[in-house]
Amino acid sequence: MQVRYSLLLSFLFFIVCGAIDPLQAQGLSVGEPFVFPQGYRPEFRRELNHEQIAAEQRAICKADGKIDSLFEPTTDSSLNRALHYTLFSEVDRIRFTIETDATLDHRLKVNYLYGLQSVLGYFREHFRAPRKTGVNPAYLPQIIAGYESCFISDLKGESIASLLAALPYDAGTNLLAARIFENNSGFRPAKENLLLKYCTLYPDKAFEALQKNPEVLFADSLIKIVARLYPRQLYDYAAASDRLGQRIRSITDDPFVQLVSQMARSRSGQQYFPFVDNILKGRVSVEQIDQVKEDTLAYYRLLVSTQMDYVRRALQGDTALEHRALTRRLEDKARSNFVTIINGLHNEKDPTVRFRVIQPLTAAELYYLAISSDGSIYTSSFVRGVYPLMMSKIAGRGDSLLMQVGFDKYRKFIKMAASFNTLDQFLASFAKASNGKEDNANILMKAFVKNLEKTEGLEDGADVADSYASIAETLQPVAKRMLHNIENNYREAVAKQQSKGTVIYRILQNLFWSADSTRKVDLTKELGIPPVYQVPFQDLTNDSGRVVVQLFIYGDKDGIGVFPGLVNMFSNQNWKVDQTSKYWVAVHSVRGKKVSLYMNRPLPEETNEDAKAQEELIKFLDQQQLIPRITINRGHSYNAPYTIAQMSPASKIVFMGSCGGYNMIHDILEKAPDAHIIGTKQIADAPVNNPFLRLLMEKLRTGTDIEWIPFWKELDALVTDKIFEDYVPPHKNLGALFIKAYTRATQTDTY
Repeated sequence: MQVRYSLLLSFLFFIVCGAIDPLQAQGLSVGEPFVFPQGYRPEFRRELNHEQIAAEQRAICKADGKIDSLFEPTTDSSLNRALHYTLFSEVDRIRFTIETDATLDHRLKVNYLYGLQSVLGYFREHFRAPRKTGVNPAYLPQIIAGYESCFISDLKGESIASLLAALPYDAGTNLLAARIFENNSGFRPAKENLLLKYCTLYPDKAFEALQKNPEVLFADSLIKIVARLYPRQLYDYAAASDRLGQRIRSITDDPFVQLVSQMARSRSGQQYFPFVDNILKGRVSVEQIDQVKEDTLAYYRLLVSTQMDYVRRALQGDTALEHRALTRRLEDKARSNFVTIINGLHNEKDPTVRFRVIQPLTAAELYYLAISSDGSIYTSSFVRGVYPLMMSKIAGRGDSLLMQVGFDKYRKFIKMAASFNTLDQFLASFAKASNGKEDNANILMKAFVKNLEKTEGLEDGADVADSYASIAETLQPVAKRMLHNIENNYREAVAKQQSKGTVIYRILQNLFWSADSTRKVDLTKELGIPPVYQVPFQDLTNDSGRVVVQLFIYGDKDGIGVFPGLVNMFSNQNWKVDQTSKYWVAVHSVRGKKVSLYMNRPLPEETNEDAKAQEELIKFLDQQQLIPRITINRGHSYNAPYTIAQMSPASKIVFMGSCGGYNMIHDILEKAPDAHIIGTKQIADAPVNNPFLRLLMEKLRTGTDIEWIPFWKELDALVTDKIFEDYVPPHKNLGALFIKAYTRATQTDTY
């Protein structure tokens, strides 16, 4: 039995990979339409059944979104004719056949008419739904023909399993929605077959499906296949004490499943899991991991050496199982055991004290420390600690370092070096070419912007975009070469008709052009995204012409301490402060344009009163139909996710006045896709946050468009604290803009 299901699994994966088109050779045809005989009328006891079927037919026809009497759910006119013919002519013929079959008694006729109605009802509810839950409307002829075959077989006492097995997953699911075949001998095999098809189509949902049906005969075979696709899911489900967990743990003839099951039941399983592939291959043992798992430095070193081993294997075409788990563990340990410590000592003036924890690390280990902490490492931690120590331990040779780590995530490192103004030093450390050959540094930067369409996800493209603004400011020759290479890549992608590459390089080309104000690039026109350098005042106003600003603040010691200063900031003739609410303070302009700032009171966080204050303010704004277009966050980094979760999706400007707020860009864009975002890579504090708010509110009161370049220069003149250097204005968030533009382009098929 297990062999049979293993073969079936292989066959189904063959279908999913595209070798067999489930729509091919359907034999769709349109014959003479069925017409009820003149004077025909169903027996009065079943008239309601027929009317309910007819009602479903009309509802399906209407559900295609067109106001006519035709069912046309696709763009293929010939297919639409076949579907319309099936919906009306074939359905009418079948219900007429059931009604007039003299061998059927009243009970059976009602039963099969009800089944037909149910099949149509399910189709109506699902033919427009997304793929995982929907029914392909093109399958309607197979569904209706399959229903007729099934009820005939059911009437004869024959199994319907083989009839269901011949149908695609969604068609078969639709047919079983008749809800009249539960007593058929083929019902359970048919349901298992559909479950197998579902797991084959959506292997990421296989464990979830098996958890509800752990007793199916093919469970072991499916577990072994899906385990290698989703080892992390295997680990999680193997740890459970339910029936699926027990079944996973009972598999003894698969070393990988057996190993992960043992890890899942171990207290140290999370420590072992990143090394699962090397354990399986005998490259490292559980005993060796046991020797280092409690030693912070030794365990981190094992993670780095394993990562480098996996990278070398990947270059040879050998991808390690659960490589991502290793990467995630490495990033977690780098941040928690090293970066958090040196960040926390940012006020320590003695570098030997501040950076003592990273002194034992090798150049490669420091490299992974850096790329694992993008967005969380402070400028001073990188510039004064990690970078110089790393370069000293590689004899000042950046090219040797990249060779040593197999160029793993080198785009991430270049982006970071650019943003921390160390890229020029890094590139200068490369060996110079001789005999007229191109310098290695130039070759690296050419590769930096090449083959982005072949990378997984959008992270590499975003890193390239993010790096450009910094490079354009400090390394003009490098920026010019980058732009030239991007332009060449775009032309090549167009010539080769590479759709993904065309989108990526066109976006980067326009983003890079937009950094040059003399080009006057209109990104709204070119990429379909809002202007980068400007937020028009009118975009910030509600229907009444009022600008609503919402400020989130939290009830910790710092929040309580700065709040009076925020309120007093508006104690002048241009503003009126309303403190009548016990949950919030409102500030309204008295002169100029209509502007309102609402700040929740930083009530004590120990009793969760600050959350209550925010909740009450949001409720008030909703009741008054006041939509914030500007969101200000004041609080520590651990509070930022709460602000993002509650902020208005209509926000056009978002100021993250919290430490490391720059790292929250992607989360903010998911909530407010059109937001211009200001964040900091390091510490956020009142010496920058307060002047920003004061300047922004004055611009709003006077009805001034927010022009980011002059705004930032004006703010720079007001701020004296050096932490301002780590604040990133919206027009330098090119990585965020890249993701926004790419998402919009692929969703709207712009290119």
